[in-house]
Amino acid sequence: MPEFSHNVELTSSEIANLWSQYMNDSISICILSHTIEHTKDEDIKEVLMFANTTAKSHIEKITDLFNKENFPIPKGFSLEEDVNLNAPPLFTDTFMIIYMHVMTLLGLTGYAGAVATSSREDQIDYFSQCNKETMELYKRTARVMLNKGIFSKPPRINTPTGVQFVDNQNYLTGWFGKKRPLNAIEISGLSFNMVKVIVKVVLEIGFAQVSQTKEIQKYFQRGKKICENHFGALSSVLTKDELASPASWVSEVTSSTIPPFSERLMLNHIVILISAAIGYYGAAVSVSQRRDLALKYTSMMAEVGLYVEDGAQLLIKHGWLEQPPLADDRENLAKNN
Repeated sequence: MPEFSHNVELTSSEIANLWSQYMNDSISICILSHTIEHTKDEDIKEVLMFANTTAKSHIEKITDLFNKENFPIPKGFSLEEDVNLNAPPLFTDTFMIIYMHVMTLLGLTGYAGAVATSSREDQIDYFSQCNKETMELYKRTARVMLNKGIFSKPPRINTPTGVQFVDNQNYLTGWFGKKRPLNAIEISGLSFNMVKVIVKVVLEIGFAQVSQTKEIQKYFQRGKKICENHFGALSSVLTKDELASPASWVSEVTSSTIPPFSERLMLNHIVILISAAIGYYGAAVSVSQRRDLALKYTSMMAEVGLYVEDGAQLLIKHGWLEQPPLADDRENLAKNN
């Protein structure tokens, strides 16, 4: 990470960016380290090793920066406490390259946001570099998936014959009567969200299969049903316009019942991913010009929001929810003075 020559404290946004990346990359290292131990496909293993090396470099750089800033290092997740490297693989090689591909999509969004909310030059440079690394990882995952015929491309539409302008308010309708065909932006949003949803379904199937705690197992199974329903609802919209949906990878879970990861890691990972889904649904709402789509996304956001809250309650109950840095409680400080 570049040196910053001025005595400028990290802003709350910069702290949030670094803290969140530390937590996410520590999860990635745990999952990738176990996966690499058991991956048989050399092309896929090479990509996963690149991703793991990149995540480790991020942890080292953030740790170094926090030490210089006298900022406490997050606990995060570790190979010693959260991984059983000897456990059999829980997912196939095919799913793990798909999983890695979707994680890069989340990373690209997160790093772009980190750059946009940073003011210190070293932070801007650092997250810009992270974005470049993730773009390279995206290209590598896409290349392998294309070569193996497992890349789910968005639906194809024909080239328009010319430029057109909307001349009727019916363009915005969608609740009753005949609906206009989906536009390219709406199709992109549907496909993008479905790819991410199906990855969560597979994770929840696998995590429920190895979970040793009944209430957490039930939570994963509940999430699986929610995500399956969301995938079906979005798929039905594409089907009505005779457009193809992304592939489902629910059969890419092995028969292992030995947990490769701790309950703490699995539950945190699902809660983090589902929380991110709320933001992606919100982004889809903002570009959907058919009212029925906006209503569908809004309804799914509400359902996911309740699910995330219940997940957070479980994490708190077990003492597994690491608290992000807080602002000072001024009222409490005054009382104790």
